[in-house]
Amino acid sequence: MAQWTSTVGAAQLARQLRSQQARPTGPGGRKPPAYRALADGVRLLVLEGRVPVAARLPAERELALALSVSRTTVAAAYEALRAEGFLESRRGAGSWTAVPAGNPLPARGLEPLPPESLGSMIDLGCAALPAPEPWLTRAVQGALEELPPYAHTHGDYPAGLPVLRGMIADRYTALGIPTMPEQIMVTTGAMGAIDAICHLFAGRGERIAVESPSYANILQLMRETGARLVPVAMQEGLGGWDMNRWRQVLRDAAPRLAYVVADFHNPTGALADEQQRRDLVEAARSAGTVLVVDETMNELRLDADLDMPRRVCAFDPAGSTVLTVGSASKAFWAGMRIGWVRAAPDVIRSLVAARAYADMGTPVLEQLAINWLMGTGGWEQAVEVRRGQARENRDALVAAVRRELPDWEFTVPRGGLTLWVRTGGISGSRLAVAGERVGVRVPSGPRFGVDGAFEGYVRLPFTVSGPVADEAAVRLAAAVDLVRSGAGVGADAPRSFVA
Repeated sequence: MAQWTSTVGAAQLARQLRSQQARPTGPGGRKPPAYRALADGVRLLVLEGRVPVAARLPAERELALALSVSRTTVAAAYEALRAEGFLESRRGAGSWTAVPAGNPLPARGLEPLPPESLGSMIDLGCAALPAPEPWLTRAVQGALEELPPYAHTHGDYPAGLPVLRGMIADRYTALGIPTMPEQIMVTTGAMGAIDAICHLFAGRGERIAVESPSYANILQLMRETGARLVPVAMQEGLGGWDMNRWRQVLRDAAPRLAYVVADFHNPTGALADEQQRRDLVEAARSAGTVLVVDETMNELRLDADLDMPRRVCAFDPAGSTVLTVGSASKAFWAGMRIGWVRAAPDVIRSLVAARAYADMGTPVLEQLAINWLMGTGGWEQAVEVRRGQARENRDALVAAVRRELPDWEFTVPRGGLTLWVRTGGISGSRLAVAGERVGVRVPSGPRFGVDGAFEGYVRLPFTVSGPVADEAAVRLAAAVDLVRSGAGVGADAPRSFVA
């Protein structure tokens, strides 16, 4: 049975797309790629009600002919719309319009773009920095020297290389948290770790308590497992967790899992204090909730005078309540997809057993590279390089935004990679759309919330500095002007958001 209820012909859709207000170009004549402009046009038609939800769209070839563009352009636009939840498809039934569940507004901008496709676009969508050389090259060279003995094996290590499990365990022990290698599983990045945890603990329909806002990619991962997300509001500014709300949610909703980022929270940059950590562990233990703590930002302390609180797992060293997730992706390099889970040995055994039905194991060479870094002191030096990059970028971006957008509100975080900004009443989703038309890509607030919250926010990562940071702020100001004027966002589209 088809999922669509009406049909929009190619000629009709082409006319509607052409009738939209002309999309302005940014400084120097910049404009979005053709597929992106087409995807934006279709999305706006759906949001404005000019194309109904569940309307069957023309086949790629038909629309390409009607618009005088290549079929590749239409295919790419349809794929972008599918990824964003505005299009559904089924073989034999075609493609039909949709609205993302819980968030009817455009809120894209986190998936990394291939470097060659950026052109003159300033990409503030992905919170990731270039590798801290020369440490990446040295680590890979060191890994190659250690590789020959492993090359004579099958290469599958579902729990991770024993040498790296031991190295990670030793690092926790050095922090005063006694840890055995049997408490560590090496994963393919933090996302791989959390995916494995969700599949083991939170089946379809299970509740997961999450900070609100929270890391968008993790929220989407949890939705796709079929979990029911229960948001718990963060305190304003950088106050971190509201323990009264957490206790209430854990008591009343009885979630199977709770997911938190206690160290330089993504996106707000908040740092939970030691008492909040202790209280949350106690509340989770009392409620029978497994607490998943994402430590991927832990080492990105940008202010040297900041005293870091103890790790959350220090209040549950056995790992029976707290499952700790770490990663090399933020502290070192996103291209080094090495993560890990620290938990009780029986939990690790269950995660490893379930892994046979997922990715089997993490690449050996990358594990050896991280082990080389941690064993030689290169990790600390590489992280210090990363901190310097992020600190310089943070300070440049903060200064530029304050100069160009003085009505935007934010609290400068003391670590992490992101700035959470209240946009002075401007719709963050409309700002994201307008931003790409003037050459800056930024994710809007609803991506980080549950059910469309945070429309009046955007997230700005510390990925640009110097003149690029200045230009990014100039383009964001230009995007604000576009939204306020209504140009390029649809005649009936909301231009502002009042919290």
